[in-house]
Amino acid sequence: MLDMQTIFYFLALGSFVGVVSGLFGIGGGGIIVPVLTAIFLAHGIDEHNVVHMALGTSMAIIIITSISSIKAQQKKKAIVWDVVKMMVPGIFVGTFLATFIASKLDSFYLSIIFACFMLYSAIMMFIGKKPKPENKIFTTKTHILSGGLIGALSSLVSIGGGIMSVPYLLVQNIDIKKAIATSSAIGLPIAISGTLGYIVNGWSHTSMQTYTLGFVSLPALVCVASASYLTAPIGVALVHKINVDLMKKLFSLLPLALSIKMLISVF
Repeated sequence: MLDMQTIFYFLALGSFVGVVSGLFGIGGGGIIVPVLTAIFLAHGIDEHNVVHMALGTSMAIIIITSISSIKAQQKKKAIVWDVVKMMVPGIFVGTFLATFIASKLDSFYLSIIFACFMLYSAIMMFIGKKPKPENKIFTTKTHILSGGLIGALSSLVSIGGGIMSVPYLLVQNIDIKKAIATSSAIGLPIAISGTLGYIVNGWSHTSMQTYTLGFVSLPALVCVASASYLTAPIGVALVHKINVDLMKKLFSLLPLALSIKMLISVF
């Protein structure tokens, strides 16, 4: 899996995902998972575990992408840290426990769950409907429960949670740009907990011959994460210069198309 062509694919994927992550406040899992699934299948990874490997590797990559986005957003002081801190306990528990469910599901069923969620995400992003703000920040209890739910769903489809956390933040009358920035910060604990869960649940698949740690491919992690770390600030800079709503409409169909391709490859 370390031939030059594969490395190029990983670097290209990471470069694109980094920009998307910074621009929309999402981890990029909607792109990473189907692309990695195709690459892993081409390299002979067992089809029963290939989606698990893509999900676990995607989670690990999102750790690096989130850190890069957070650093760039923090310079603009756009992150609402009080909300992030309240959500973290629920996120860690919900995300970690959901990896145990994912590990028991066959790749076929995980692919269906992923594709259905991406269909929903594409529709929501294209419609661009904003929730009616309630002009208040929710209670700590609500944030913990919401964090657990967002983390659990994010773990099953290996995303940074932005498709759910941004609307959740908008309901609290948080400005769209601050919601995107805060979503990037929320994605970090989701990714850390999810990665640990996929490593623990996939430990029997650890191999130094294929450079895998549980359900995490180390070559893919290093290449994709390195590129995404460098390009995430580009997306953050674009947030403050372009029409984000228009870009979301244009971008919304890509994860859906990739998900359909992933379903076809796994069938």
